[in-house]
Amino acid sequence: MAADGAIIIKRVKKGGHGGHHGGAWKVAYADFVTAMMAFFLLMWLINTTTPEQKRGIADYFAAQSISQTSSGSGGILAGKILGTDGARAGGVVSVADKNTPPSPSSTTQESDTTNKRGGSTPAEGQDPSSQTKSDDDLQRSVPSTQNGQFEAAAESIRQAMQSMPDIAALSRQVIVDQTPDGMRIQLVDQDGRPMFKAGTSQLMPYAKTLLTEIGKIVDRLPNRIAISGHTDGQRFEANDGTTNWELSAARANAARAMIEQGGVKDDRIYSVEGKAGSEPLLPDDPNASANRRLSIVLLNEAPPAPPGHKL
Repeated sequence: MAADGAIIIKRVKKGGHGGHHGGAWKVAYADFVTAMMAFFLLMWLINTTTPEQKRGIADYFAAQSISQTSSGSGGILAGKILGTDGARAGGVVSVADKNTPPSPSSTTQESDTTNKRGGSTPAEGQDPSSQTKSDDDLQRSVPSTQNGQFEAAAESIRQAMQSMPDIAALSRQVIVDQTPDGMRIQLVDQDGRPMFKAGTSQLMPYAKTLLTEIGKIVDRLPNRIAISGHTDGQRFEANDGTTNWELSAARANAARAMIEQGGVKDDRIYSVEGKAGSEPLLPDDPNASANRRLSIVLLNEAPPAPPGHKL
């Protein structure tokens, strides 16, 4: 206190090191740790997923793409989400006869007749089974050769959809996968975007365009085609007595007509079947809209034997 009674207040400034001990660095460090965690999680996922799953995820997030998978079930994400047992087998309503290939017995009889008429026989000292082995090798080479053609066809379908605004929005509803029977193209319903008018076999305009384009592409391959229609599991019966069986068969037949408009000849059609809800795409949710679909399979078949080839 000063002599004259005035009060003097002295303010002491603390050192300027307090900023270094604040909490801002903790936020930055937490962001860094989170980013590193996400990075290592991504690396782990990349290391553990199969090439098919990677392609499926890439196709799913692509702006315009067709889901591809080699799984038998053919899930929307092209992975293994539908289970290893795939779609359930069930009854079939067929609306077209199957053009069955010659039976093995008739082929054997023809071969025997050829030999009796002076056909070639195994040379002396040659293992008689060697001819059979070469035929087996030919049969085994068929899937690998056709897989390349199937991949090219799938790529053509993808490019066609990308180049046509009318059907580009359907890219998420087209599933292309490989099955033991051959390459399968599935056209799947989506809520708000069905392939047919409800309760009828009348195709929507965009579905007609898509099927015609698919017909133009599959016409380039020699394989025969099996078409099947599927409905969901909800009970359906129209006033005229039509049930899901007749409805699915009629829808498959309508798809056949549009594919033929795309250029496919009638003798390329192996079968047209209605399977109702017996083979749901999503077995855990039989009433899901994705179970309403068309399935078009390009069948695995041996190519014609070259001239002079002996069975």
